[in-house]
Amino acid sequence: MPDAISLAGKTVLITGASSGIGWATALAFAAKGANVVVTARREERLRELCELIVSRGGKAVYVAGDASTEATAQGCVALAVKQLKGSSVDVSVVVGFPHGSNRAETKAFESKLAIQDGAKEIDMVMNIGQFLAGNYDTVQKDIEAVVAEAKKAKVLVKVIMETCYLSKEQVAKACTIAEAAGADFVKTSTGFGDGPATPEVIEIMVKTVGKTMGVKASGGIRNWETAVGYLNQGCTRLGVASTEAVLDGAQADGKY
Repeated sequence: MPDAISLAGKTVLITGASSGIGWATALAFAAKGANVVVTARREERLRELCELIVSRGGKAVYVAGDASTEATAQGCVALAVKQLKGSSVDVSVVVGFPHGSNRAETKAFESKLAIQDGAKEIDMVMNIGQFLAGNYDTVQKDIEAVVAEAKKAKVLVKVIMETCYLSKEQVAKACTIAEAAGADFVKTSTGFGDGPATPEVIEIMVKTVGKTMGVKASGGIRNWETAVGYLNQGCTRLGVASTEAVLDGAQADGKY
């Protein structure tokens, strides 16, 4: 990892923990002062992951469902919470994946269950179809439903906008809707869309709500320069899949 950049106070998301990613990756970021958030996709690795993050002072364990296992996102939350009991590490969970088309009541109920199981952060997908149709009130109420559940327990909410489908003006509009709905973060991508985060999109997000909300770049971060560039632009969290390659200064392959 290059030595010139301090990551103190930054939060880095490391994904694909079950697909061969070395734990040295998480430790390398932690050594730079970053809060390390790692996506666990298999229950059998979750216990080991929790132990690692606790021992190294990480920020959170990010639990996502995986169609290749019987473990759902919520099913793993309770296990992660149990493993992290007594530590300062949080559990994050996703709702409304991958398209955000669930009813607002469904997203709110997903959030409620995750919070009951101990989640401290919720990543929700914005209702992209309703947004593109111009039904902004519906989109805001959708976010507000999740925020209402989250705020009862002082849980953070991140809104995923799938910016690859939005114009620059729409990105700004989506940010203001998320802000008005009371969310804490805006996030670019789920990994299921047709495109990644871009510097242009991040510039709009930071300019629009960077003073009042956190901004998370996710997708397409395949080298060190891109990762650091987004942090320098004002992002406070990153979604990175090929973390080892990025840290080693290589050009990573892959869709996400």
